[in-house]
This record gives sequence, structure tokens and C-alpha cells, in this order.
Amino acid sequence: MLSALILVPLFGAALIGFWPSDISGKLTRTVALVFATIAFLWSVVIAIQFNPGEANQQFAESLSWIDALGLNYNLGVDGLSLPLLVLNGLLTGIAIYSSDESLGRPKFYYSLILLLSAGVTGAFLAQDLLLFFLFYELELIPLYLLIAIWGGARRGYAATKFLIYTAVSGILILASFLGMVWLSGGSNFALTTLDATTLPLATQLLLLAGILVGFGIKIPLVPFHTWLPDAHVEASTPISVLLAGVLLKLGTYGLLRFGMNLLPEAWNYVAPWLAIWAVVSVMYGASCAIAQTDMKKMVAYSSIGHMGYVLLAAAAATPLSILGAVLQMISHGLISALLFLLVGVVYKKAGSRDLEVLQGLLNPERGMPVIGSLMVVGVMASAGIPGMVGFISEFIIFRGSFPVFPIQTLLCMIGTGLTAVYFLILMNRAFFGRLSAQVVNLPRVYWSDRFPSVVLAVLIVIFGIQPAWLIRWTEPTITAMASVQNVVATVSLEKAKGAGE
Repeated sequence: MLSALILVPLFGAALIGFWPSDISGKLTRTVALVFATIAFLWSVVIAIQFNPGEANQQFAESLSWIDALGLNYNLGVDGLSLPLLVLNGLLTGIAIYSSDESLGRPKFYYSLILLLSAGVTGAFLAQDLLLFFLFYELELIPLYLLIAIWGGARRGYAATKFLIYTAVSGILILASFLGMVWLSGGSNFALTTLDATTLPLATQLLLLAGILVGFGIKIPLVPFHTWLPDAHVEASTPISVLLAGVLLKLGTYGLLRFGMNLLPEAWNYVAPWLAIWAVVSVMYGASCAIAQTDMKKMVAYSSIGHMGYVLLAAAAATPLSILGAVLQMISHGLISALLFLLVGVVYKKAGSRDLEVLQGLLNPERGMPVIGSLMVVGVMASAGIPGMVGFISEFIIFRGSFPVFPIQTLLCMIGTGLTAVYFLILMNRAFFGRLSAQVVNLPRVYWSDRFPSVVLAVLIVIFGIQPAWLIRWTEPTITAMASVQNVVATVSLEKAKGAGE
């Protein structure tokens, strides 16, 4: 059942890529959209059949693969991975739908997007460390090519920078995975059999360092963030949607699944430093966003800050904060995808993303009033205005983290205020006032351009008003993960007291 989520986009990629004759970009997009829709609907079917009261992995699949390496094909889904699977399916379909029908080499383009989707899905489903790494690396090459071939003027530089950073990330993660298995005496890489808590604390800290830096590059966290703004600015709009909406979540998912969950004693030891790291990322991302004049780069820097909230929640490791972390991953995926789509429409119709050039786009006669209205929804959600999904996710994070790290939580709350500042700058410069002389005779914005943004805006409001529809799938799994963390923290405290006596 779970394998179909991987095989459907893979089959679609192979069918499109090896089509014996040239086909039009429109037909290619339609075929790719059909396969993406099937995968998305299948993830919805799995969500409907998923038992929310069960904390363990469901719909498990296991197949012996390479015994000599201890590699097995183990798949499963729980409350942590299920929302991300559905999000990946949704945003893949939106990215394909939003792609330009007239782009060059359409067969190669849509094959790469479907291959990228399959890799991300496999990473979220993998219940084997080595299998996760294979899927984690599988998404690297498609994204590199999507930026390098269909990106902007500096696409080669941005794609190469992304490739180098992500390759280093993979090396560090693989080294930590190998160390966990070999040093703990494990015979295979299955998550269910791995017990790295038997290792000395110093060894656990060394392994955790590789995981933190590896996934910290992917999230990205300061100072490993420099590849992200370049990648976003040069990538096309659909690829930015996937990059911000889904691919960054591989980093936060990895921290929760493999850092906090597998090395709880070491995680508890470094948690105060992780909270400080989160504050630095939040404040730095917000400060850099304020200084930008490129709308796309501003949204890119906002992602750095919003991913810092997830690190704060993971450092606190309370049931409420981890629940907020999962909600933040989903809310950021929806909000960032909406913002990048809207910036893409503005750039396509106005020919610029520069806040020094754009002005008055909310003009009801000659501007983009619907796009501007949707942008208001997006920036309000990102700034944490009540009634939007961004508010409830950040509120739960702060409520769950404050008892553990009060000062760091308050500083991150200031970061939320800064989010409102830079997005108010964006709205005031680009959408309010009189329509600027440089932007005249704007082409008409059709509903086909607006449709994906309307879908995301509706979901942002619905989940903001009724977050229980997301929480019910995740809460049992998160409670189980947090209980393990709390037990380890108690044991560590008792050890410290015993040593002191």
C-alpha cells in the first residue's frame, strides 16, 4: 500500500521520460499531473484508513533486500510522517500545475519533478536508516538539475552551491547512521532494532553532532543557510514551492526522527544549546529578510526564521512543543508555497520582484487586486495572525517551550514580531499606494494563475480555524516520542545527582 506512493510517481517519470516521440509541453504536463494526482489521492486514502489512536508505525511493509549490508526495504507511516506525505503530494501537484506550458525540454522537466516527489515520499516512509539515506540522496540530483537547467541567470552557481552543501549534509548523516549501528552492535539498519542509548554519552554526542549539522544544512539553520536564498532566487516558481514547502521539511523531520528519537540522552544534554541556536536562526533570518528588496529573497530568508521555531520546539521536547513543531512544518509548507506562488505571478506579469520598482499592485483597475488580497492572507498567516494556521502552530510551540526555555522562547516571539515588520514592508512598497510608472499595462491575471494560490489560502484558513483536523493524526505519536525523551531526562538527572553525592 505504501509502496504505491513511491511507485506511481516513479512509473510516471519513466513513462514521460522514455516516451518514444516528442509530445507537447501541455500534454506532458497533463500526464505528469495525472500521476501526481493519483499519488496525492492515494495518500489521502491512507490518511482516511490511518488509525489516529495508534502511536506505532502503520501499514508496515518489510522485504529483505541486501543482507550483507543489513539493508532491508522497511516502510511505515505514523503521525509524524503522515501529514508530510499528504503535503508532499499536494504541493507536487500544485508545482506541476503551475509550471509553464512553453518551457523547454518538458519531458525531462516533469520526469525530474516526479522523481523528486518519489524520493521525498520514500524518505518519509523509510523505517531503515540506510534506506532513508538512499531516498534522501535520490532527491538531490533531480533538484540540482531543475535549478541548473530551468533556473535564472545565475542558476549554475546556485545549483552547484546547493549540490555541495547537500552532499556534505548526506556524508555527515551517513557517517552518524553507520556509527550508530556499528558501535551499538546492531546487525541491520532497521529503526525497530536500533538501540543507540547503550553507547557512552560522549559517543552519542559525537553521533548527534553529525546529525545536527547534516540536517541543519538541509533545514537550513544559521550558519549553514547561505545556499537557500541563492537557490530560491534562481529556481523557477514551481521548484521554489517544492523546495520551501517540502524539501526543507526533510531536515526538521530528520532531527525529530533520528536525532531526538534515537539519541534522547545526548539530545537532552545539548538541548539548551539547541534552543540558543534556534534563537540565532530566528533573529538572523528575520533581520536579513527586513534588509531585502527582492520579494523572493525576502520570503526565502523568512523560511530560515520559521524553521528555527521547529528547532526550539524540538529542544524543549515536551509533548506540546513537538506537536507544535509538526504543525509548524505543515503550516510553513502551505504558507511558503502560497507566498512563492504569488511572487511568481507578480514577476511573470510585472516583470520585476524589486520593491523599489513595484508599487500599487492592489489597484483594482490596472493592478492585481486578487493577487494582492491573497498576498495579504499569506503575510498575515506567516506573521501569526489569529485565525490562520501559522498562529496556532507558533502558539503551541511557544506554549510548549516556555516552561523549559522561557528566555529563548521570548526571544523567538520577538522574531514573530519582526516577521510582521518585513512583510508589512513588502505589502506597503509593492501593493499599496499609486501604481508605479515602471509597471503599467499589466497583462491580465487569469483564474488558472490564481487557482493554486486560492486552494492554499483556503487550507491555511481552514486549518487555522480547525487545527484539530491536523492534531488528531499526530498527537498519539508525538506523545509517545516525548514520553521517551522525558524518561531519559529523568534518568540523566538521577545520574547527575548520584555523581554529586
